[in-house]
Amino acid sequence: MAAGRPYEGFFDINDVHEYLRIYESHVRSLSGGDEKQVHRTLLQYGRTKGIIHDLIGRNLSTDEGIHVDPESIVVTVGCQEALFLTLRTLRRDDRDALIAPMPCYVGATGAAALADMRVLPVAEHTAGIDLEDLERVVKEAKADGLRPRACYVVADFANPSGASLDIDTREALIRLAEKHDFLVLEDNPYGLFRALDSESTPTLKALDGDRRRVVYLGSYAKTGLPGARIGFAVADQRTASADGRTGLLADQLAKVKSMLTVNTSPIAQAVIGGKLLAHRHSLRSANARETELYQGNLRHALNELARHFPDDSRPEVTWNTPAGGFFVVLTVPFAVDDELLMHSARRHQVLWTPLHHFYGDGRPRRQLRLSLSYLSPDEITVGINRLADFIREQCDVQSLQKGIS
Repeated sequence: MAAGRPYEGFFDINDVHEYLRIYESHVRSLSGGDEKQVHRTLLQYGRTKGIIHDLIGRNLSTDEGIHVDPESIVVTVGCQEALFLTLRTLRRDDRDALIAPMPCYVGATGAAALADMRVLPVAEHTAGIDLEDLERVVKEAKADGLRPRACYVVADFANPSGASLDIDTREALIRLAEKHDFLVLEDNPYGLFRALDSESTPTLKALDGDRRRVVYLGSYAKTGLPGARIGFAVADQRTASADGRTGLLADQLAKVKSMLTVNTSPIAQAVIGGKLLAHRHSLRSANARETELYQGNLRHALNELARHFPDDSRPEVTWNTPAGGFFVVLTVPFAVDDELLMHSARRHQVLWTPLHHFYGDGRPRRQLRLSLSYLSPDEITVGINRLADFIREQCDVQSLQKGIS
């Protein structure tokens, strides 16, 4: 119950071939039947910013109400590259910093480390990032001579906390970014996986409009195909070069990418492009069965936890109840670390993730993350049974140690 991977039961290699054929026909139609152009588009090095940027633009318009010039989109090798490119481009010297709510997705803090950019932690509560603490951190950083360049946030079903921002908090975050002159890096891997009959909250980028404070970081790993490794950045901010000429932030990201991965695999892009074409540029409806599975897994896990740890029972174990996404966070009566994880794996045959990994300080906490996306309901039942045995065992050990002392 540790890996945050998509469910594999719906994978079909025939879909890959079909999507390639669909995209090949699309290119053939656009080129007027020029077979050399078809071969060049799919088999040659592609443009650094990508070859399916126009289809991604239509997908964002259809599913998220985000309307941007396709030239502001850079297609990347997964969202992780999009995140690194953005941070590397924003970093000018040692004074530049990234703001991040804690606990935080380790890929964000890891990308900041690779970009040699310090991270300024901000508190997170059950409703997401603490805006009062954010403003305090920004003011103190500026007073210390630092430049907060961006704030990383997952607005829908954050990893690991599962928290989501309401619309008032989203608007307030954008206003703070305007007031204090920083960008918001919106990472949205789980936003489509909410209950099919529930109303979605607009993304930060959709709310951003002409203010252009939000850089939108997207991925088709969860909604398209993880093996394709296709992500993207929407960076429509205007920038000025040393000679005074203006251009898109996306162009600056592309310059860095040209020295890093040169371009993103055109064949992998074609697979995702074909899927977008096959579903009329929408992945919301294309992921209906996945959404139903993830929602069902979440409900099942919460019910199983309630069965093992009812209210007012001992040991006291609590958990959050996210409305979507892949994760649930448990609070237990003892501190968990990697050593206990190894014991849980060997003795009880169940994995989970200690929450200290998402703080980056190595300090054990009384919290752990369960990932529900990769499993079937039966596996979740078995996993939580084993987890409950582990938790009770550790509580007994703790009681024994207290009695001896």
